[in-house]
Amino acid sequence: MRRSPRYRPAMAGSDPFTDLLFNVLLGFILLFFVAILFLSPDEDSGKIDIEAEYVITVTWPDGTNDDIDTWIEDPVGNVTWFRNRSTGLVHLDRDDRGMLNDSMEVGGKTVENPLNQEVAAIRGMLPGEYVVNVHYYDAEIETSVPVAVKVARVNPVYVVAYYGKTNLSAKGEEQTAVRFTVGADGDIGSINQRPKSLVPR
Repeated sequence: MRRSPRYRPAMAGSDPFTDLLFNVLLGFILLFFVAILFLSPDEDSGKIDIEAEYVITVTWPDGTNDDIDTWIEDPVGNVTWFRNRSTGLVHLDRDDRGMLNDSMEVGGKTVENPLNQEVAAIRGMLPGEYVVNVHYYDAEIETSVPVAVKVARVNPVYVVAYYGKTNLSAKGEEQTAVRFTVGADGDIGSINQRPKSLVPR
């Protein structure tokens, strides 16, 4: 039986419509991968640039009226505190007075910040010993206050070199929370709590 001369058996890949669908599918796959590359988060996103080499953080229980002060002596004898907030390379970036002045008006409503925290930055690398003292400056109701002190190196990566707690039991009390040495390479060592008074009597 003779077949019609117009009949041609279908060959793989010879159908133009199938070729067009295949090329469109390849195009969508390529666009999908390009979109994934642009949507992937940058490795540096979420990083906060801190203009400091070291950061000292002092915290005590939130929502209390206790006023704890941070005193820092650098290797050449400069002392940083709330009335001398910037000396040498040490800067007291936040002086917290408990709940005093921790409220603000937002949209006609009073919003309170319960966080009790002081932050000091060392904006350079000066080798030698640093002394960090905490002072129980004032309180509405005098009670024992646990104070946490953290010392971190910020550059080249954030590393906590020291974290510890000091208990202040009475108004006016001063305690040496930590003493540490910055080496010529910037590393923190020789951590101890040998007492040294910085608050004038």
